[in-house]
Amino acid sequence: MSTNSELLERRNNAVPRGVASATAVFAARAENAELWDVEGKRYIDFAGGIAVLNTGHRHPRVMKAIEAQLERFTHPCFQVTPYEPYIALAEKLNRLAPSKGPNKTIFLTTGAEAIENAVKIARNATKRPAVISFVGGFHGRTLMTMALTGKVDPYKRGFGPFPGEVYHVPYPNKFHDVSAEDSLRALEFLFKADVEPGRVAAMVIEPVQGEGGFYIAPFDFLRELRKLCDQHGILLIVDEIQCGFGRTGKMFAIEHAGVAPDLITMAKSLAGGMPLSAVTGRAAVMDAVDPGGLGGTYAGNPVACAGALAVLEVFEEENLLERSTKIGERIMRRMNELAATNRFPCIGEVRGLGGMVAIELVEDRTTKKPAAALTKRLAEKSLKNGLILLTCGVYGNVARFLVPLTASDKIVEEGLTLLERSLEEAMAG
Repeated sequence: MSTNSELLERRNNAVPRGVASATAVFAARAENAELWDVEGKRYIDFAGGIAVLNTGHRHPRVMKAIEAQLERFTHPCFQVTPYEPYIALAEKLNRLAPSKGPNKTIFLTTGAEAIENAVKIARNATKRPAVISFVGGFHGRTLMTMALTGKVDPYKRGFGPFPGEVYHVPYPNKFHDVSAEDSLRALEFLFKADVEPGRVAAMVIEPVQGEGGFYIAPFDFLRELRKLCDQHGILLIVDEIQCGFGRTGKMFAIEHAGVAPDLITMAKSLAGGMPLSAVTGRAAVMDAVDPGGLGGTYAGNPVACAGALAVLEVFEEENLLERSTKIGERIMRRMNELAATNRFPCIGEVRGLGGMVAIELVEDRTTKKPAAALTKRLAEKSLKNGLILLTCGVYGNVARFLVPLTASDKIVEEGLTLLERSLEEAMAG
């Protein structure tokens, strides 16, 4: 069997350097919240395939559903000969989505495709061109989604020009002194200085920013956005690609604010590891597009749809929304205990909503100067100690926790102990 170093050399020779990997560990097998590399070393997985595995690696019910569908057919293409798994999944998401029904759903393959199609639908339905998104948001790597993304490195540098009529305003960020009022004032100023609201088709926002640093939009702010959109006939698109499917303790993070979006995008943990994304929204909006205007060859693949139907069953049968809240409380408690000691003055803030938790590392708690180098060392030390941990944030100084919601308390505690040890080692240099 190949070693990690051998595979890394092959990877570097065969794969362009623009495709980055967070680690030089090559997976051999995985189960729930554990992963083993090709050399047999075991890791606790706090990355979950970047929030894809809320139901864990290879959940038995999901695997069984996928295997059963493989026995029937793999790809007749929904736009040629449609099939029931697509319809059944759409029906379930239409009922679950917090948008004001009746709802309809389209399936795609990636999160970026979901955002692209949500913008297409919004522009078609409103007959308006402009779109507003928020600083620090991440929405994908296609041209439109890069335009919407509010972080330059590494996502936007060298790839322009981007599509026009995309505008950014600050995302509320209490830790960095950006209030909800600041964001709303910036939005009102945008309407005065750059684009009149009558030209805006949609606003796109993550209720909890993922790649941007796990910042949580104040619920009152989200409610004010809804009012502002209603006032000006603007559609509200909620990006739940990372924060959705139970990660925050509710199926969709926007539910915490009691806000009904017009369109909601989802992907990642939707299908338990299978490539699937979706746009769900009000039927009147979704039906604005003429036949043939939406779709994709692999969109709504039946194997992925079968996996997603099983994921929804797992959420209900294993009470994963409640489990998400409990895991989040456990992580928050442990991280706040560390932050309260003199051992870890680098922990500037512990924040989270349900099981979506992060720590922001700083060089100084007064200036809040980002400690990007320390955060990078933390990820490296964690990997060496047997914990897969991802960083994020505009400055790369946030460590995020995306442990599967199916992980046992024992596994979560083991991972947190490894994290504590790794942070101590990272601080030592």
